[in-house]
Amino acid sequence: ENSVDKNTITYSACVSACEKSGRWGPALHLLHEMVDQRVERNAITFNAAVSACEKGMAWEPALHLLREMAEEQVERDTIIFSAVVSACEKGREWLSALQLLREMVD
Repeated sequence: ENSVDKNTITYSACVSACEKSGRWGPALHLLHEMVDQRVERNAITFNAAVSACEKGMAWEPALHLLREMAEEQVERDTIIFSAVVSACEKGREWLSALQLLREMVD
């Protein structure tokens, strides 16, 4: 029987595939499944999920993921903040985008 271990690398690859196809719903599902399966989520996995949200103009989930990263002490860099700002911009959520820009400066 062939099987693949469910680990951070395999989940990240799947979330990235969702991101590339613009499917933010399944990307979020996989990201939350990682918690249920006790698989560590890292910056790569979160970045792919946020990028999927950005492509799908899903600014609220993107903001939520940014907060989850902070709670889990996953490093948030300029790339992730930019992707969330872009998701806010695409969703015409200017106040949230400006607030994030202020957070980046602080």
